[in-house]
Formats: sequence, C-alpha cells, structure tokens
Amino acid sequence: MKDFSFLNPEFFWLFLLLPVAIAWLFWKRKETTATLKMSSVKGFSSTWKTKLKSFLFVFRILALSSLIIAMARPRTVDISSQTKSTKGVDIVMAIDVSGSMLAKDLKPNRMEALKKVASNFVEGRPNDRIGIVLYAAEAYTKTPVTSDKAIVEDAIRSIEYSQVLQDGTGIGMGLTTAVNRLKDSKAKSKVIILLTDGVNNSGFIEPETASQIAKDFGIKVYTIGIGTNGMAEFPYAYAPNGKGFLFKMMPVEIDVNLLQTIAKNTGGKYFRATSNSKLEEIYKEINKLETTEIQELKFYDYDEKFRPFVWIAGILILIEFGLRNTIFRSMI
Repeated sequence: MKDFSFLNPEFFWLFLLLPVAIAWLFWKRKETTATLKMSSVKGFSSTWKTKLKSFLFVFRILALSSLIIAMARPRTVDISSQTKSTKGVDIVMAIDVSGSMLAKDLKPNRMEALKKVASNFVEGRPNDRIGIVLYAAEAYTKTPVTSDKAIVEDAIRSIEYSQVLQDGTGIGMGLTTAVNRLKDSKAKSKVIILLTDGVNNSGFIEPETASQIAKDFGIKVYTIGIGTNGMAEFPYAYAPNGKGFLFKMMPVEIDVNLLQTIAKNTGGKYFRATSNSKLEEIYKEINKLETTEIQELKFYDYDEKFRPFVWIAGILILIEFGLRNTIFRSMI
C-alpha cells in the first residue's frame, strides 16, 4: 500500500509570500520601465513581443512554487507490516467423548455444542499452538500441538461418539495424555482445557496424580463441567433399527469438587457450562485470561519525489533568463 505525504509541510506557508512577490515584480518592472505620456495611442500597435513580455514574471512565480513544493519534500511511502508472537501459548483441549456427551440438555447435544464453541475458540487464537486429546475410559491424541489451525479445526469437526474407546470417564487418563503433549513445550504459557460431563469412573491413573504431574511441569489446567443442573435426556441404548439412540431422563452427575481441585492445584480455574451460551462465555473468558503478546514490525520504503520539482524550477528559471536576455533584451 502506497501513501503520498510531505516530510516538511510547514514550507507550504511560503505560498503566502507569493502575492508579495508578484506585487514586488510588478513594482520593479514599473520602476525600471520608461514611460511616455501621450494624448492618444492610436497608430501604435502592440507586437507579440510586447504582449509576451508581460508574462515573463509567470515563469519566476512557477519556479518559486516548484521550489516550495520541493522543500516540502513530497514522497511516497510503501508500508508493509509483519506480526509475530513474542510470547506464545501452547494449548491442549482434553475433551470427554463418552456416550453421555450425547445428552440433549445443550442443543442439539453436548458434543455438537462443544464442537462449535471450540472451533470458534481456535479461530480466535491465530498466534498460538493448539492440540486435541480425546478421552473416555481411555485417551489418545487426535491432533498434536500445532500452529496449523486448519488441521485443528478439521479435527474438531470430525469429533463424534464411537466405540473405538471403551465407554466411561477417565479424567486422569485424559489429563495425563494432555500433559504428555505439553511437558516438553518451550512456550511462555502451557494450558490444558479439560472438559467433562461426568464423574471419574475409569482409567488406571488417578486425576489427583495427573493434576500433580501437570503442576510439576508448570501446566495450568482450566476445567469445565458441561451439563445442566438436575435432569437431562441421556442415551441409554441403541434404537431397534440400529440407527441412533434411545433417550430417557436421568440425573446429571458432575464431580465438581474434583474439577475445582484440579484447577486450583495447577493455578487454573473451574467453570460450569449449563447451556450453549454459558459454554460460549466460558471459552471467551479463557481466551481473555490466556493472552499472547504480539509484536508488530512495520517496514517503510520511502521514494522521494522532490527532484522533479527542482528540475522544473531550474528549467523555468533558465527559460525566463534566456528569453529576458535574448528575445526581450531590447525591451527590458
């Protein structure tokens, strides 16, 4: 992008002196020109030289104007900028994908609501590295920590309930797997966003042990309990036709004390998402809590434009001087 500017615009005030210069040139011309009073000028015809002679001062005025513009230093500037993250954040989202995530207290269900909000969260972190860990009774890394947001967003969109993982809720397994993705990170801040909708009932690693490991590696854990208060529609069996699930009202059980302990022990914070809007607010708050310092570098490429105006002024002065001392010499 190119912008036109003047380095010394204060020189434009000199244009206020041009009327004075014009008046002085007329006065000087009158003083140096002989006059003769006659009762009539009939019979005298002015030649083209006479008519042109009175316009010689225009060359001087134009030359002065060009010099003023040159002194104001016109130039174009091409500005380009680069941004880089000086202190980035590495984030792993550990997401519960057990069957209870299909509960319909969030719309259309907990899992689909989470996918939408998590995708928006990734889009809002262009300068950070993000990874995805999925867990139920077991856990695995779906996407290692990466700066390629397209890969992360594709991974989020493809999250679904399946029987690849044994059903259950192994919070310790999910947290440990997430810690393993971040333990060697050199980022300024290392963060895990752990989301679950149940009570730890599976896995061979206790959540408290996983929490201590995260603390030892300087990893902050934000915990989110997703689910309404009271009762919700949960899947309890496959439909007879094999397509979809059967649902019934069941009590919502989330181990709030455990999630609060994990967050407190690692310097994070516990949140409760009881609706789609609340879930969205939680991710926005985490986004504000974990900021990334961005350094913007701007490069200015200046192209000076005063030289043509100097040349114009010089040429005009030479033309005026040449005409005054050649064609109009005998008239001055």
